[in-house]
Amino acid sequence: MESSIEVLMAAEEKMDKCVEFLHHDLSGLRTGKASPSLVENITVEYYGTAARLRDIANISTPEPRLLVVSPFDPSSLGAIEKAIGAANIGITPLSDGRLIRVPIPELSEQRRKDLAKVASRATEEQRVAVRNVRRDANELLKTLEKSGKITEDDLAQSLEEVQKLTDAHIKKMDGMLAAKEKEVLVV
Repeated sequence: MESSIEVLMAAEEKMDKCVEFLHHDLSGLRTGKASPSLVENITVEYYGTAARLRDIANISTPEPRLLVVSPFDPSSLGAIEKAIGAANIGITPLSDGRLIRVPIPELSEQRRKDLAKVASRATEEQRVAVRNVRRDANELLKTLEKSGKITEDDLAQSLEEVQKLTDAHIKKMDGMLAAKEKEVLVV
Protein backbone atom coordinates (compact mmCIF):
# COMPACT_ATOMS: atom_id res chain seq x y z
CA MET A 1 0.00 0.00 0.00
CA GLU A 2 1.47 3.28 -1.08
CA SER A 3 -1.19 5.80 -0.08
CA SER A 4 -4.02 6.38 2.32
CA ILE A 5 -6.43 6.49 -0.64
CA GLU A 6 -5.53 2.92 -1.60
CA VAL A 7 -6.05 1.80 2.00
CA LEU A 8 -9.46 3.51 2.09
CA MET A 9 -10.52 2.01 -1.24
CA ALA A 10 -9.46 -1.50 -0.18
CA ALA A 11 -11.28 -1.11 3.15
CA GLU A 12 -14.45 0.08 1.43
CA GLU A 13 -14.34 -2.84 -1.00
CA LYS A 14 -13.99 -5.34 1.86
CA MET A 15 -16.81 -3.69 3.81
CA ASP A 16 -19.03 -3.79 0.70
CA LYS A 17 -18.36 -7.54 0.48
CA CYS A 18 -19.48 -7.95 4.11
CA VAL A 19 -22.75 -6.16 3.31
CA GLU A 20 -23.19 -8.29 0.17
CA PHE A 21 -22.56 -11.47 2.16
CA LEU A 22 -25.14 -10.42 4.76
CA HIS A 23 -27.67 -9.66 2.03
CA HIS A 24 -27.16 -13.15 0.60
CA ASP A 25 -27.43 -14.70 4.08
CA LEU A 26 -30.64 -12.87 4.94
CA SER A 27 -32.28 -13.56 1.58
CA GLY A 28 -31.95 -17.30 2.26
CA LEU A 29 -33.88 -17.06 5.52
CA ARG A 30 -37.38 -18.39 5.20
CA THR A 31 -40.23 -16.01 5.84
CA GLY A 32 -43.94 -16.68 5.49
CA LYS A 33 -43.76 -15.77 1.80
CA ALA A 34 -42.50 -17.87 -1.09
CA SER A 35 -39.22 -16.62 -2.52
CA PRO A 36 -36.99 -18.33 -5.11
CA SER A 37 -33.94 -17.41 -2.97
CA LEU A 38 -35.23 -19.93 -0.44
CA VAL A 39 -34.31 -22.88 -2.68
CA GLU A 40 -32.16 -21.56 -5.53
CA ASN A 41 -28.83 -22.42 -3.87
CA ILE A 42 -29.80 -25.95 -2.84
CA THR A 43 -27.26 -28.40 -4.23
CA VAL A 44 -28.69 -31.15 -6.42
CA GLU A 45 -26.83 -34.30 -7.49
CA TYR A 46 -27.17 -34.01 -11.27
CA TYR A 47 -25.50 -36.61 -13.53
CA GLY A 48 -22.82 -37.30 -10.93
CA THR A 49 -21.97 -33.65 -10.24
CA ALA A 50 -23.29 -31.14 -7.73
CA ALA A 51 -25.31 -28.34 -9.33
CA ARG A 52 -27.25 -25.47 -7.81
CA LEU A 53 -31.00 -25.77 -8.27
CA ARG A 54 -31.21 -22.42 -10.09
CA ASP A 55 -28.77 -23.74 -12.71
CA ILE A 56 -30.87 -26.78 -13.62
CA ALA A 57 -34.44 -25.55 -13.13
CA ASN A 58 -36.72 -22.56 -13.44
CA ILE A 59 -38.07 -21.38 -10.06
CA SER A 60 -41.20 -19.26 -9.95
CA THR A 61 -43.72 -17.98 -7.39
CA PRO A 62 -47.19 -18.06 -8.98
CA GLU A 63 -48.81 -17.47 -5.56
CA PRO A 64 -47.52 -15.79 -2.37
CA ARG A 65 -47.25 -19.17 -0.58
CA LEU A 66 -46.18 -21.44 -3.43
CA LEU A 67 -42.93 -22.09 -5.26
CA VAL A 68 -42.95 -23.96 -8.55
CA VAL A 69 -39.76 -25.67 -9.73
CA SER A 70 -39.68 -26.63 -13.42
CA PRO A 71 -36.58 -28.67 -14.28
CA PHE A 72 -34.95 -28.03 -17.64
CA ASP A 73 -34.33 -31.78 -17.86
CA PRO A 74 -37.40 -33.82 -16.78
CA SER A 75 -35.18 -36.76 -15.76
CA SER A 76 -33.74 -34.65 -12.92
CA LEU A 77 -37.14 -34.30 -11.23
CA GLY A 78 -36.51 -37.01 -8.64
CA ALA A 79 -33.06 -35.68 -7.72
CA ILE A 80 -34.45 -32.15 -7.31
CA GLU A 81 -37.34 -33.35 -5.15
CA LYS A 82 -34.93 -35.34 -2.97
CA ALA A 83 -32.53 -32.38 -2.60
CA ILE A 84 -35.31 -29.97 -1.56
CA GLY A 85 -36.59 -32.49 0.98
CA ALA A 86 -33.09 -33.03 2.38
CA ALA A 87 -32.31 -29.30 2.61
CA ASN A 88 -33.90 -29.15 6.08
CA ILE A 89 -35.66 -25.81 5.54
CA GLY A 90 -39.06 -26.94 6.75
CA ILE A 91 -40.77 -27.40 3.39
CA THR A 92 -42.03 -30.51 1.61
CA PRO A 93 -41.86 -30.74 -2.20
CA LEU A 94 -44.78 -32.27 -4.13
CA SER A 95 -44.09 -33.68 -7.62
CA ASP A 96 -46.67 -34.27 -10.34
CA GLY A 97 -44.23 -35.87 -12.81
CA ARG A 98 -43.56 -32.65 -14.75
CA LEU A 99 -42.81 -30.06 -12.10
CA ILE A 100 -42.45 -29.70 -8.37
CA ARG A 101 -44.78 -27.60 -6.25
CA VAL A 102 -43.41 -26.42 -2.92
CA PRO A 103 -46.14 -25.03 -0.63
CA ILE A 104 -44.75 -22.66 2.00
CA PRO A 105 -46.45 -23.32 5.36
CA GLU A 106 -47.29 -20.63 7.92
CA LEU A 107 -44.53 -20.03 10.43
CA SER A 108 -45.26 -20.57 14.10
CA GLU A 109 -44.60 -17.70 16.51
CA GLN A 110 -41.62 -19.56 17.99
CA ARG A 111 -40.14 -20.23 14.54
CA ARG A 112 -40.52 -16.53 13.66
CA LYS A 113 -38.61 -15.55 16.80
CA ASP A 114 -35.92 -18.14 16.05
CA LEU A 115 -35.51 -16.78 12.51
CA ALA A 116 -35.23 -13.23 13.87
CA LYS A 117 -32.44 -14.45 16.18
CA VAL A 118 -30.65 -16.15 13.27
CA ALA A 119 -30.87 -12.91 11.25
CA SER A 120 -29.56 -10.95 14.22
CA ARG A 121 -26.64 -13.37 14.69
CA ALA A 122 -25.71 -13.21 10.98
CA THR A 123 -25.80 -9.41 11.10
CA GLU A 124 -23.60 -9.29 14.19
CA GLU A 125 -21.03 -11.59 12.51
CA GLN A 126 -20.81 -9.19 9.57
CA ARG A 127 -20.61 -6.14 11.87
CA VAL A 128 -17.61 -7.79 13.51
CA ALA A 129 -16.10 -8.44 10.07
CA VAL A 130 -16.53 -4.74 9.16
CA ARG A 131 -14.90 -3.71 12.45
CA ASN A 132 -12.00 -6.06 11.70
CA VAL A 133 -11.58 -4.37 8.31
CA ARG A 134 -11.56 -1.00 10.13
CA ARG A 135 -8.90 -2.22 12.56
CA ASP A 136 -6.69 -3.54 9.74
CA ALA A 137 -7.07 -0.31 7.72
CA ASN A 138 -6.22 1.81 10.77
CA GLU A 139 -3.10 -0.27 11.43
CA LEU A 140 -2.00 0.09 7.79
CA LEU A 141 -2.53 3.85 7.93
CA LYS A 142 -0.47 4.15 11.13
CA THR A 143 2.30 2.10 9.50
CA LEU A 144 2.25 4.45 6.48
CA GLU A 145 2.52 7.45 8.81
CA LYS A 146 5.44 5.90 10.75
CA SER A 147 7.31 5.15 7.52
CA GLY A 148 6.82 8.76 6.39
CA LYS A 149 4.57 7.99 3.40
CA ILE A 150 1.71 10.09 4.78
CA THR A 151 1.66 13.05 7.18
CA GLU A 152 0.14 13.17 10.64
CA ASP A 153 -2.73 15.27 9.28
CA ASP A 154 -3.33 12.75 6.48
CA LEU A 155 -3.39 10.01 9.12
CA ALA A 156 -5.99 11.83 11.22
CA GLN A 157 -8.16 12.57 8.16
CA SER A 158 -7.85 8.99 6.87
CA LEU A 159 -8.73 7.46 10.27
CA GLU A 160 -11.81 9.67 10.30
CA GLU A 161 -12.75 8.48 6.78
CA VAL A 162 -12.32 4.82 7.81
CA GLN A 163 -14.65 5.44 10.77
CA LYS A 164 -17.23 7.09 8.47
CA LEU A 165 -17.06 4.07 6.12
CA THR A 166 -17.49 1.72 9.07
CA ASP A 167 -20.48 3.66 10.43
CA ALA A 168 -22.15 3.79 7.00
CA HIS A 169 -21.75 0.05 6.38
CA ILE A 170 -22.97 -0.91 9.85
CA LYS A 171 -25.96 1.42 9.43
CA LYS A 172 -26.76 -0.29 6.10
CA MET A 173 -26.56 -3.72 7.80
CA ASP A 174 -28.80 -2.56 10.64
CA GLY A 175 -31.36 -1.41 8.07
CA MET A 176 -31.22 -4.79 6.33
CA LEU A 177 -31.70 -6.55 9.69
CA ALA A 178 -34.65 -4.34 10.63
CA ALA A 179 -36.33 -5.03 7.27
CA LYS A 180 -35.75 -8.80 7.61
CA GLU A 181 -37.04 -8.87 11.19
CA LYS A 182 -40.16 -6.97 10.12
CA GLU A 183 -40.66 -9.41 7.23
CA VAL A 184 -40.16 -12.47 9.48
CA LEU A 185 -42.23 -11.30 12.46
CA VAL A 186 -45.27 -10.02 10.52
CA VAL A 187 -47.98 -12.66 10.51
